[in-house]
Amino acid sequence: MSFTSVEQSRERSCERSRWGDVYLVAGSRAVSVCGDFLAATTLALVLAERGHGGLAVSGLMLAASLPLALLAPITGRVADRVDSRVILTVVPTLQAVVCLVLAFTSHPVAIIGLVALLACGLAFTQPVLGALLPEMVRPADLPKASGLSQTAGNIGMLVAPALAGVLVGQTGSQLPLLIDAASYLALVGAALLVRTRRRAHPSSRGALVPWRLRDDRTLTVMVGVLAATIAAVSAIGVIEVFFIRDTLGASTTVFGIVAAAWTGGMLLGNVLFSRVPPRLITVPALLLVVIGSCVPVLVAAAVPGPYWILPLWIAGGVCNGGMNVFIMVIVSGRTPAAARGRAFATLSAAVQGAGMAGLLAAGPLVDRFDARLLFALVGAFGLVTAICGLAVVRREPPSDPVTSTSRPPRDSVAA
Repeated sequence: MSFTSVEQSRERSCERSRWGDVYLVAGSRAVSVCGDFLAATTLALVLAERGHGGLAVSGLMLAASLPLALLAPITGRVADRVDSRVILTVVPTLQAVVCLVLAFTSHPVAIIGLVALLACGLAFTQPVLGALLPEMVRPADLPKASGLSQTAGNIGMLVAPALAGVLVGQTGSQLPLLIDAASYLALVGAALLVRTRRRAHPSSRGALVPWRLRDDRTLTVMVGVLAATIAAVSAIGVIEVFFIRDTLGASTTVFGIVAAAWTGGMLLGNVLFSRVPPRLITVPALLLVVIGSCVPVLVAAAVPGPYWILPLWIAGGVCNGGMNVFIMVIVSGRTPAAARGRAFATLSAAVQGAGMAGLLAAGPLVDRFDARLLFALVGAFGLVTAICGLAVVRREPPSDPVTSTSRPPRDSVAA
């Protein structure tokens, strides 16, 4: 089946987009992401204030990321086998219970273990939400829907750290964690109200529709470049503290403003790139946007003062926001509908694994090398990787990106 015929079949099967479902999912995503980041910031502050040190905080960050990488082979298959409404009601309910227990737990080992359980739940819900969004809208509307979802998540990320600081300072750690528990229940409510559902679509032999990432070389290159870029960005998250505060001599207030500039740029990028026509959203176009996110990091290594980083971080954030929008459209377009749970779980595993690698590498590097040099090396690494990936995919011959029906029958989509 050609890509054109896939697009036409999707258009016929979904005459109009279900924007009510998109807004429900986006709103619940904003609340859920805010709750997750609120809890993570709160627990990091609590562990630091109680004198448990950097090892405990690192363990907390590892516990929040590792399950998403390790469980991808399981969670992707579950997402493609089990009714999406079942997953999005049962798993967040269990997460809410875990969060309630977490609110009354003080031992650092128990806290890290409970955070790992929360991350296990996230490993199940993330691929479901990723695969569900393309079922809600026509292909022509997917960039806009993806932009709305990403914007909602970025708003949650932007609000959570400041809210955590205020709440922990004024009320202690319990209230933020109870709010996080309520955010999971908000996701349950949204799942019950959303009309769009994904049900299992096995092959004629009763097994899952076959899909492997390595069967699509172009998509494999894209995921590899994204993983390398995420590793670099994660390392920058550690290095920039020393570069901006020590090397450039910025105050804590200026550091906070600079750090928020990237997220602010992502919000802008979500809006701008959501208006790009789907026919222009290709893997080479995505890699060009990745290059655009790496160039500001490389240039930042040469700035004389912290305020010079502000426009660079906004520009990098804009490209980062565009990357998120493009990824949703590309993965949805190159993956059969019945395999999208596995596709998004695989992507999440690559991203989370790369992010952990970047964090683990940054710590020892900061102790041994100048922060300005590390900025330049990390920016150059991301840039060279993206350029090499672009060179590879441009040599790829035109291929059929989807090898099976792109969308299940109408009666299997609506509730």
